[in-house]
Amino acid sequence: MKAYTEHIELNTAKRYDIVNITDRVRSALRKSAIKEGLCLVNSMHITSSVFINDNESGLHADFLQWVEKLAPYGKDKYKHNLTGEDNGDAHLKRTIMGREVVVAVTAGELDFGPWEQIFYGEFDGQRRKRVLIKIIGE
Repeated sequence: MKAYTEHIELNTAKRYDIVNITDRVRSALRKSAIKEGLCLVNSMHITSSVFINDNESGLHADFLQWVEKLAPYGKDKYKHNLTGEDNGDAHLKRTIMGREVVVAVTAGELDFGPWEQIFYGEFDGQRRKRVLIKIIGE
């Protein structure tokens, strides 16, 4: 069995954003030369997420609006913010949207269902963050 690791860096211009990282993951898969296996993609930061869904801008706006309703921004809303932080909401949003995804690799390709793509969800942006891509297989 072989393993391949790559990190990608992101720095969003906005505090909240959704970024399609599918092509970057596909590029890592090509570099790995793995034809059959699994591809793990995870955010290495506790205020951002990785998830799979449709690449449709209205849906992305809906996600951001939905998580804002569930965990609204506000310095006075969260005990976590008593430590001097202002991102208590971002930690909760990350938990809702998820930390990572695993995609099967079949014949050297990400084995997606219809419309599936991989996204990075940012909830405390405007600074550099990393995403891990770990591919294992033959």
